[in-house]
Amino acid sequence: MQDQISLLAAVTVLGVLEQAYFALQVIYARRKYKVSPPDTAGPPEFERVFRAQANCSEYFPIFVSVLWVAGIFFQQGVAAVCGLLYLYARYQYFQGYTLSAHGRLGPMYFSAKVLWILIGLSVAGLLVHFLSLNSFVGRMEIPSKLQLLFRW
Repeated sequence: MQDQISLLAAVTVLGVLEQAYFALQVIYARRKYKVSPPDTAGPPEFERVFRAQANCSEYFPIFVSVLWVAGIFFQQGVAAVCGLLYLYARYQYFQGYTLSAHGRLGPMYFSAKVLWILIGLSVAGLLVHFLSLNSFVGRMEIPSKLQLLFRW
């Protein structure tokens, strides 16, 4: 079983490390620009670092969810490659945003496309799974009234 999820686990750990890196950048920016918690306003340089980290954190649960669903129900290798592309794009997004608000746009659009690909792979994998399950249930010897519950 571990071989079936090892790539997904590795990409997930890399994503967690990336999130930790982003959080550390906010801590460093707070010290550099003298913005004490819980304040979130400060110089534009601080606010860009803070927003970049917050934006990346907001999308992380969605990313991890579709990474695992795509990896389990579609194909682990394809999902892992998409996951690495997504993490790279979010890193570029973070770096670009810290320099200027405009610098985030290219990586933001790319990471969104990769996220949509992972969503599509997840949906495709689940459809194939449930359609296969449906044909399996249809072949089973169960009363016809119960079969109606399993027909799509």
